[in-house]
Amino acid sequence: MTTIPATPATRRVGGISVGAIGLGAMPLSVEGRPADEHAVATVHAALDAGVTLIDTADSYHWHADEVGHNERLVARALAAYGGGTDDVLVATKGGRGRPGDGSWTVDGDPRHLRRAARASAARLGVEAIGLYQLHKPDPAVPFAESVGALRELVDAGTIRLVGVSNVDCAQIRTARDILGPHLVSVQNRFSPAYTATRDTLDLCTELGLAFLPWSPLGGISASAVDDPGAAAPATDTPFQTLARARGVSPQQVCLAWHLAQSPAVLPIPGARRPASIRDSAAAAGLVLTAEELATLHL
Repeated sequence: MTTIPATPATRRVGGISVGAIGLGAMPLSVEGRPADEHAVATVHAALDAGVTLIDTADSYHWHADEVGHNERLVARALAAYGGGTDDVLVATKGGRGRPGDGSWTVDGDPRHLRRAARASAARLGVEAIGLYQLHKPDPAVPFAESVGALRELVDAGTIRLVGVSNVDCAQIRTARDILGPHLVSVQNRFSPAYTATRDTLDLCTELGLAFLPWSPLGGISASAVDDPGAAAPATDTPFQTLARARGVSPQQVCLAWHLAQSPAVLPIPGARRPASIRDSAAAAGLVLTAEELATLHL
């Protein structure tokens, strides 16, 4: 992968420059997923639109017997793409599971993480995973032991860069101590409707780490991870008002809001359709004024 300088339409993950909007591939494999051909078309639309970061995980699947469904799908889509993909950074995660009943489990045991990373590399068809992320700290395993397993995977050449997800500031600092420059990203929930993790965003900005907000459109669009009983997104907020004035979608305004929060922010909106990711990717070119940003709240 070529390392090039970042521009306003790009963000940095470690020493790598990627498009400022990524693709969260989870909706292509979980409940409500599209047919495989439509899922592949969505990945291709993302690549056509300049997306060069794709976020996946071994636990992004629906049924219990299809672990790694999303990783295999992403690998297949990249292999079938008509253009070059050398500049695409695939980020995957390990440490969570889905028994098939809609629930999620956590397993941060170093032995599991080592096995999971090797299996993910095989499914992605790579010798070394570009970015591997601890999906969630396991309360039954010391955090430092889980992160230590990722350091071992770096040293073994199984993964190149490391991220941590669903973490607090203290855990980020612990991971930094163990991983040093190999730690390049943090993936936490963050959106206009959920700003409780802003302290971790601020820390990432300070440390030069990429901050990948998951469910970045929370409050604007429904997410693949929303609870079934969650209230529908509001339809008459300042985001919709500004979108009408600018002639763009509320989702674009939301993603542009993210990009304005910090140069560390790299949103990874999910998509099930080509039109959705094309619209999201266009947010990289939408610059909001300070006056417009001051009006945006939920």
